[in-house]
Amino acid sequence: MASQDPISRLAQQLGERLQGASQAPEEIHKGVQQVVRGAFDRLDLVSREDFDILMDVMQRTRIRVEALEQQVTALEAALAARSDEATTAGKAPKVDDGHPEEDAGGGEAGR
Repeated sequence: MASQDPISRLAQQLGERLQGASQAPEEIHKGVQQVVRGAFDRLDLVSREDFDILMDVMQRTRIRVEALEQQVTALEAALAARSDEATTAGKAPKVDDGHPEEDAGGGEAGR
């Protein structure tokens, strides 16, 4: 038999608690609170405070990602422009690899 969804179980449990309506209203209230609290404990819920905190973090993260996307787009455009300039000048674009240029003659100077 398939398990019932949480709402159906909650309704069934509440119905069972209210069957004894001859009980004092305080006892009914306590019983309903226990059933509802138990149902909420089984669900994956977060507090409103935690939700708001996470929404704030997500918003700040989204702003940072958008700024980084803009920076990447600007850098790609600058690289493409630099590459186009070098191509029109008939040279391959010079890439700075951080190493000083070496002498093409194998290091022998003054021959």
